[in-house]
Amino acid sequence: MKRKKIGFLGLFGQQNLGNDCTLQAIIYNARKYIPDLEVFCICSGPDDVQIKFDIPTFSISDPFIKKFDSRVHSKHSNIVLKILRKIFIRLPSELLHWAMAFRTLMGTHMLIIPGTGFLTDAYTGPFGWSYGIFKWSLVAKLCRCKLLFVGVGAGPIYRPLSKWFTKRALSMADFRSYRDISTKEYLQSIGFSTNNDIVKPDLAFNLPEVLISHIEKIEKRRPVVGIGLMSYPGKLSVENPNSATYTAYLEKLVIFVEWLLERGYDVRLLIGDLIYDEPAKNDFMELFRKSKSCHLVGRIIDEPILSVEHLLSQLAVIDFVVATRFHNVLLSIVLNKPVISISFHHKCVSLMNEIGLSDYCQDIHQLDVDRLVEQFCSVEKNADNLKLLMKQKTQEYRLALDDQYKLIFNGI
Repeated sequence: MKRKKIGFLGLFGQQNLGNDCTLQAIIYNARKYIPDLEVFCICSGPDDVQIKFDIPTFSISDPFIKKFDSRVHSKHSNIVLKILRKIFIRLPSELLHWAMAFRTLMGTHMLIIPGTGFLTDAYTGPFGWSYGIFKWSLVAKLCRCKLLFVGVGAGPIYRPLSKWFTKRALSMADFRSYRDISTKEYLQSIGFSTNNDIVKPDLAFNLPEVLISHIEKIEKRRPVVGIGLMSYPGKLSVENPNSATYTAYLEKLVIFVEWLLERGYDVRLLIGDLIYDEPAKNDFMELFRKSKSCHLVGRIIDEPILSVEHLLSQLAVIDFVVATRFHNVLLSIVLNKPVISISFHHKCVSLMNEIGLSDYCQDIHQLDVDRLVEQFCSVEKNADNLKLLMKQKTQEYRLALDDQYKLIFNGI
């Protein structure tokens, strides 16, 4: 019997640990239900994914165009040259990439777009991610390949053409599920009918149990609070971003960390994106060294986080977490660590509401240190009840995701 072939499409290989653990979870579960499975990935960082997962990879978009644009754009501003470049270089190259997409998906049983916040134009405009999803979705249907959007998140989508690309791509799907109610509601608000679609927990709740149970333990002297830092989310958070929000966010976290250190806690800095969040750590430490508690800098633990496994091992030895990145919060819940979310997107609020932790969430734009202190004191006081709640919810979510995988894969 011919081996079944499944492709995964998404923003993988970009050094974003949330996206990495999403891909890790769905590949593991796909192979659990279909042991003799051929897997490949269409992604934004094919070299990285190929190394990490040892699977064939293909680029979502034409890598030549990206390299060419980066070299040429700064040299030529003449509008005639720009038009000629689009006609004689971009268009032929894009047509070749369409041909490559057909060749990639020929003979593929199923193309899955799993998790992540792929359905947005906040970073790329309409001819970035939105167009890419539309292109690959259309090619999948023309190749008679089943198209599934599984546990996806959405928004914000600002431009009309981006909305058109997104809605057309979703309308071609054989199956659609969303990682939260807020995504379903958002898509309804831009005119896409979600009546026949389902909501299931984020795919990262069903990471391989062996990955979670075999975490190395790190010795510690004092109780530790994890502070998850994030670069400024910009238009992913609001249509008209203001960099002052980011500065205020870091300054308020410095005040909060000072308070934690005075109470006898050590602090461990966490990130969720290896490229974008390292500068946030550096900015935070620069501010802290100028604070009145700079002499306590030795009690701030800043160790490298280079993979999902590194992040999990560091979360495992933390007593409490205050985090901004969505998957820093989610993985804290999976590891049964009482957590406070500093929300920058509707997905953060939705997650905390669904878990039953809505009292422990703040908007990054109205971050209040006094309230954060109150929330932390409440988390300390109610830690045992919160751990029981998170454990129950995580077990419930794993079962819900198992049901979804059975629905998707048992018919193959």
